[in-house]
Amino acid sequence: MAVELRDVTKTFGRQVAVDRLSLRVPERSICGFIGPNGSGKTTTLRLIMRIYHPDGDCGSIRVLGAEGMGPACDQVGYLPEERGLYKRMKVVDLLRFYAELKGCTHVDRDVREWLERMGLTDAASKRVEALSKGMSQKVQFIATVIGRPALIILDEPFSGLDPVNAEIIRETILDLRRDGATIIFSTHDMSVAEVLCDFIVMIFRGKKVLDGTMEAIQREYGADTLRVRMHDPLIRLDDLPDVTRVTDLGGLKELRFAANGDPQRVLRALMARGDVQHFEITRPRLHDIFVRIARPAKTEGAHA
Repeated sequence: MAVELRDVTKTFGRQVAVDRLSLRVPERSICGFIGPNGSGKTTTLRLIMRIYHPDGDCGSIRVLGAEGMGPACDQVGYLPEERGLYKRMKVVDLLRFYAELKGCTHVDRDVREWLERMGLTDAASKRVEALSKGMSQKVQFIATVIGRPALIILDEPFSGLDPVNAEIIRETILDLRRDGATIIFSTHDMSVAEVLCDFIVMIFRGKKVLDGTMEAIQREYGADTLRVRMHDPLIRLDDLPDVTRVTDLGGLKELRFAANGDPQRVLRALMARGDVQHFEITRPRLHDIFVRIARPAKTEGAHA
């Protein structure tokens, strides 16, 4: 295991940020952390980084086979949620500085290759303070991975990026995994987590509520979702038989049917209301599973 947590608890005063969390992340895998704001994701990442320490004797943490502070820490790259770079430095000088800190053998070559890869060659001589938010974030990503760490921890790496730059980061994460790295990242983008991650962990109110592959998580929730597209997108669907919830995605609607519901009965009711262009029985998306767990129970059965 690249990372192993056993019964870890972390409190801040009376606030329990992480509650008896156990977690195992295999080497050379991509693990996505999801959860609402304030759920304990960042605290968990900082526990893995040893920025925070568990309460008293509450559990143990092993990173790259080692417990406590030690040489393993030099093999970890960390992109914090709070971005921070030396704003007055030129990009190329900043990256040389980080490359030297991480013991890179070919500093100038490595910096040049990463700037080319991230499309930042023309920005090499600019001061960090002159960069756009997206460019600055790519510079900090390079600083995190330039030493080719064995474990890479990214807190919201896609936040604020346009689709092109998000795709560059996504492709780079996959390349780093192919080269042997283990990547753990937190995100609020369920579509990214769903397709990119080998394993997904959801933390809610300090507790682990999901842990596994996307396939295993969907299998646990069953095929209780209908995806429907009507010729008239304004037709009311929230009073259909056996349907407990309707999520309006625009032209497409997602309907959750009851445990003992009959999807064919739903289809017949839809056809009685208008032309059905698309009808699919499927497993819930990660977004839907996230909402089921995190949304207050009193809203269940409502139109979304």
